[in-house]
Amino acid sequence: MDFRSDTVTQPTQAMREAMATAIVGDDVYGDDPTVNDLEVWAAERHGFEDALFTTSGTQANLLGLMAHCERGDEYLCGQQAHNYKYEAGGAAVLGSIQPQPIENNPDGTIDFAKLKAAIKEDDCHFARTRLLSLENTIGGKVLPMNYLAQARQFVDEHGLSLHLDGARVYNAAVALNVDVKEIANYFDSMTICLSKGLAAPVGSLLLGSREYIAKARRLRKMVGGGMRQAGILAAAGKLALTEQVSQLAVDHDNAEHLANQLAQLPGFSVVIEQVHTNIVFASANDDIDIAHISNQLAKEGITMPSNNSMRFVTHKDITKSDIDRFISRLKTFL
Repeated sequence: MDFRSDTVTQPTQAMREAMATAIVGDDVYGDDPTVNDLEVWAAERHGFEDALFTTSGTQANLLGLMAHCERGDEYLCGQQAHNYKYEAGGAAVLGSIQPQPIENNPDGTIDFAKLKAAIKEDDCHFARTRLLSLENTIGGKVLPMNYLAQARQFVDEHGLSLHLDGARVYNAAVALNVDVKEIANYFDSMTICLSKGLAAPVGSLLLGSREYIAKARRLRKMVGGGMRQAGILAAAGKLALTEQVSQLAVDHDNAEHLANQLAQLPGFSVVIEQVHTNIVFASANDDIDIAHISNQLAKEGITMPSNNSMRFVTHKDITKSDIDRFISRLKTFL
């Protein structure tokens, strides 16, 4: 069992069969029918005009930002935003786009007063503020629907566009018990990762208007993301969105179970009320040698964090009984 991330999920047997039999063509020429089907279906499903299949969430976010912003523009985001903190500075390096990070609140939201104060005046000294980028879920926490409505009102008032890093947006929709389109409705563009908890082996989607996606498609080619017979991957991607969403509720229940079990261990602490979806943050006292425990459990095929500030992620390849076995083994070392 591997608790590092839901990116370690293995494709389902149905995905493997669909990949093996996918009808393919050259996607750069627009000739791959399986990619085309995924993009048309995804756009309609999420309430956008068009969609673009990309190699990764990092690429989808990069194209999303570059399609909104020109060189010398800036985007507002959270200090903990993945497209600011964990994507190698791609927007700045490749897009010449300045990020303006604002401290996230404990619940993952960003204070609108702080966002307003960060918007630059129309002055040649400043980067041009063009975009607000939110992330949902962020650190496993779900942004409330009323906050998304306030964000839409905020960008409309200030002439900005609104982008969603929706790598785990389906986790958010399941946790909120809403259709994913209700979340997407607030945004001008959105990404969806197919290769995390939804279990496809490769790929993400970028969604937006036809004009926006046309620009992003050109940028995808520019950064080396044009794929040829990509229908082999797209076939699994569509199954991720049509067959794997119900699994996320199980993952959330398992994360809550894991959090409760970890909280009962001596020397461990977990903020259980912050476990909204499939991510659990825990910490262990300094006198507990987590690195040693992690190394020993690795010999048994159990992969866990190796430092005392830990992130555990549940997914389809970890069952409740796996969690109970993990907790039992952990107790023996404690």
